[in-house]
Amino acid sequence: MNTALELERAALALSAELAGMPFAPPVSHVYNPLEYAWAPHAAYLQRFGQGPKKVVFVGMNPGPFGMVQIGVPFGEVAAVRDWMGIVAPVQRPASENPKRPIEGFECTRSEVSGRRLWGLFAQRFGTAEAFFAEHFVANYCPLAFFDAGRNLTPDKLPAAEQGPLLAACDRHLRRLVEVLEPEWVIGVGAWAEGRAKIALAGMPVRFGRVLHPSPARPAANRGWAEAATAQLQALGIWA
Repeated sequence: MNTALELERAALALSAELAGMPFAPPVSHVYNPLEYAWAPHAAYLQRFGQGPKKVVFVGMNPGPFGMVQIGVPFGEVAAVRDWMGIVAPVQRPASENPKRPIEGFECTRSEVSGRRLWGLFAQRFGTAEAFFAEHFVANYCPLAFFDAGRNLTPDKLPAAEQGPLLAACDRHLRRLVEVLEPEWVIGVGAWAEGRAKIALAGMPVRFGRVLHPSPARPAANRGWAEAATAQLQALGIWA
């Protein structure tokens, strides 16, 4: 099985399913980087989505200066461009938030969560190829939601809007895990771990989580890399 191709098909199917979903105020704009930033996302899947994998890390949804800009999960521009070697054209969403412009690889703002996450992996494994030989990183939900300029996470949406969204994302995550056959699924943060346990119930995988690297979490600002490494070592994933 061509796992990268299967991941592409699954991502396109998810994107199409989410395209028609309505979201009411306070959501003012919905960004789907699987549409306007498909080129770098596809390059990420093609280059690093060859399975199987031992560990799949699952984040919540795109950050405004990461995947929102360049289509790669936790997509700190420098890490994707320089460490992964991915640069590809990025279009603009159909309805662009003037307070959240899409600049693609020209974005100069740092996605701190991505800088910390990919920085740890680069420090530990050296090359992207060495990391991705047994690991993969995905986002549970590919959509970003904005209330004017404010970022809204999926857990803040009304239950009536969450239901169809989470059901579609659950199905996609199950397909991703079927394709990559990991031993472990690790939530980046408690919410992602919880969603993974629900989506993958009954599947032969083990679950864990690492502290979310967002600077909004005080604990992450006190040595996130050390804390995440200790959590992965405690699970027996990293020696």
